[in-house]
Amino acid sequence: MSYQVEPLPDSYAQVGEGPHWCEARQSLYYVDVSSAGINRYDFQQNKIFKAKIEGEKVVSFIIPIEGRSQEFAVGCTRRCAIIQWDGLSPVAKVVRNLFEIRPELKDNRLNDAKADPNGRFFGGTMAHGIEDFLNVWNGELYSWQAGGQLNVLKEKVGLSNGLAWDTKAKKMYYSDTNNFEVESYDYDQTTGAVSNPKVAFDLRKIRPEGPMYPDGITIDTEGNIYVATFWGGTVFKVDPSSGKILLEIAIPTSQVTSVTFGGPNLDILYVTTADITDQPKPAGTVFQVTGLNSKGFPGVSLKI
Repeated sequence: MSYQVEPLPDSYAQVGEGPHWCEARQSLYYVDVSSAGINRYDFQQNKIFKAKIEGEKVVSFIIPIEGRSQEFAVGCTRRCAIIQWDGLSPVAKVVRNLFEIRPELKDNRLNDAKADPNGRFFGGTMAHGIEDFLNVWNGELYSWQAGGQLNVLKEKVGLSNGLAWDTKAKKMYYSDTNNFEVESYDYDQTTGAVSNPKVAFDLRKIRPEGPMYPDGITIDTEGNIYVATFWGGTVFKVDPSSGKILLEIAIPTSQVTSVTFGGPNLDILYVTTADITDQPKPAGTVFQVTGLNSKGFPGVSLKI
């Protein structure tokens, strides 16, 4: 298979994360975690618009709110907040908070999150402000839906990361980076319940000497998952039913953070990366991968 990897113009983020393709706006949203930066790549204009969230230091995800064209849910340290942003202005403002994670876990912050196929919030936490967070297991995985309370799905999480759903197979896929694994769960789309975790993909078997950590994930219409590898410089296309690697997509930088499908035909794989610890260029760039002959799903907006 011949695929092409190209950088998006002016797409740098020190810690690029949380890519979300909005079909209605034909735009890719993503964040710069360490600067509270939010970004929108306009496909038609081939241009990126950047903003900072006023008064915040960290942003870990951005999810459009259903039915509200200028409102987004964002992870601001310990809060899931709603911001107002027109997609053009250099500043966005928090207008209210949806919820806050458990106060007794004071060293945690929100990390990756998405809306599931029914528009519920799924997301988790990691240790914040602790130098060796890869050896700390105080994180949790949560779900939340409009009118409800924050629901703890999993405790003793290291670094909560990628999420993807396969409604046909009734599965949810989830990566806890510290485990070197992507897990599969039985998923009830009607209730949002998850159960019966199993290892779907184990990165320790690929590079036992390490380090190569699973980060963000996405899924295509055939049920294959795409796993970004931090320190791995690659995205793996994997059959989650067997754990078999179907394709290794080489990315020209080491700290690959997340992936999502987008574009008018949902056949472009967008890949975010990071530039932590002074990596050489093009670290921190967002890349588009074309020629994969695969399609994915648009991002789901959050129902509030």
